[in-house]
Amino acid sequence: MSSKRKSDKPLPAKRGRKKKTDDDFESDTSDTIDDDVKTGGDIEVIIMNDEVPTKLPEELLKTYDRDPGKLMVAGMVTWDLTGRRDPKGKVTKIRPNLYVFNRFTDEKYRLIVSGCSSAHSILLNMDRKAMSFGRNQFGQLGHPKLEVYETPTVIAELENVNVIQAACGRNHSLFLTDTGTVYACGDNKSGQCGIGSTTPIVQKPTRINYRGPPIIKVACGADFSVILDIKGNLHSFGLPEYGQLGHNTDGKYFVNSNKMTFHFETSPKKIVLYIEKAKDGHITPIEGVQIVDFSCGNNHTVAIDSKKRAYSWGFGGVGRLGHAEQKDEMVPRMIKFFDSSSRGVRSVFCGSSYSMAINELGVLFMFGQNKKTGEANMYPKPVQDLAGWHITSIGCSNTSIIISADDTLIAWGASPTYGELGLGDLLKSSTVPKEVTRLTGMKMPQVAMGLSHSLVLVNTDDEATLAKYEKLPEFDVDD
Repeated sequence: MSSKRKSDKPLPAKRGRKKKTDDDFESDTSDTIDDDVKTGGDIEVIIMNDEVPTKLPEELLKTYDRDPGKLMVAGMVTWDLTGRRDPKGKVTKIRPNLYVFNRFTDEKYRLIVSGCSSAHSILLNMDRKAMSFGRNQFGQLGHPKLEVYETPTVIAELENVNVIQAACGRNHSLFLTDTGTVYACGDNKSGQCGIGSTTPIVQKPTRINYRGPPIIKVACGADFSVILDIKGNLHSFGLPEYGQLGHNTDGKYFVNSNKMTFHFETSPKKIVLYIEKAKDGHITPIEGVQIVDFSCGNNHTVAIDSKKRAYSWGFGGVGRLGHAEQKDEMVPRMIKFFDSSSRGVRSVFCGSSYSMAINELGVLFMFGQNKKTGEANMYPKPVQDLAGWHITSIGCSNTSIIISADDTLIAWGASPTYGELGLGDLLKSSTVPKEVTRLTGMKMPQVAMGLSHSLVLVNTDDEATLAKYEKLPEFDVDD
């Protein structure tokens, strides 16, 4: 049961939201605070009764254990500049971009997380405590001060729980604990924190307004969130502008004849319909779908079910949904290309305007576009340069991609880049996959990418990896 408490002040008037194009760089990355929301919360708050949750099954928890490692970073590390054309005097200290991977802190970490529109990152230390660093304008780091944190800092509000997974949106974050409970913080103007209101800034990690089966995975788009429960059901919340919530609506409505806004989904809502669409447009509902994995781009989502079928929905521009057309999809639609016994999908990854999938045979497919010009893949196409490589981890950014495979790192991304490829000062961008030769022979169990930075974990228990790691430059924020 839940009780409601209303503030004494009246609700602020809803403002119309200007239609944006998803492929506009500035619209995907800028983050301004309106004057009427700087102070936060004169809005209805839903208060949930405390319950003592039980731990997820041990066998399931073991699946979250991945090889830990020491952290390396590359790319833009002046977090107030990331994705901004005009920082308006907010930058206090400008640091040079890191065009090669640098050692960053001496700690070992279990997990590294960022997002394709994020200027912040989340780490899990060896004690399963959440740490964060980067931009914190909206409280997305979960720390008490709304200021940049340049080094990984433990989130005090989550020290009493064990975090097993996390996700980063443009300006919000989700944290999943070993009891299947989800906490959120950061920008909430579109309800993307899922706390039952549109309180503009959720500075302290707050339990989301959800009462259902335990959650086992979380992901963030730019301004929306998706969570997966233990029974294989997806729930989504936040901005519905392109159908990315999968609820068969874009949420638009007119306040008056010239002002439009959205019905934001402020609490997790179950996605109930999955469809197959024939070439003639005939739609058939698919029964009994159990989702096992999914990934979010800025305004779209790709998911796979227990039968290794893939579904996509949300913004359809440049083919990122893999349906050979650019229509937005309001509900999860099966990607026909992967609907065969030899093409079943085992994992998916989403960048800002593209998607990637690995099939049962280990072949990497890409659809959409990871550059601003040129031809887009309107349906999944194999990445021929990676044929035969054993892929261990993939990081997707705005336009860049890094992949750890066979003890090396492969990176590519069209200009402009900011050093996140780690290829060096002389080769800052590449439209084709290239090996990062400085890291060849190193064991890299995990990689992650933000909007314009990359994170890599290296296994320093391996002697050859340790020898190379110790020769790399160190990024020291005290310099």
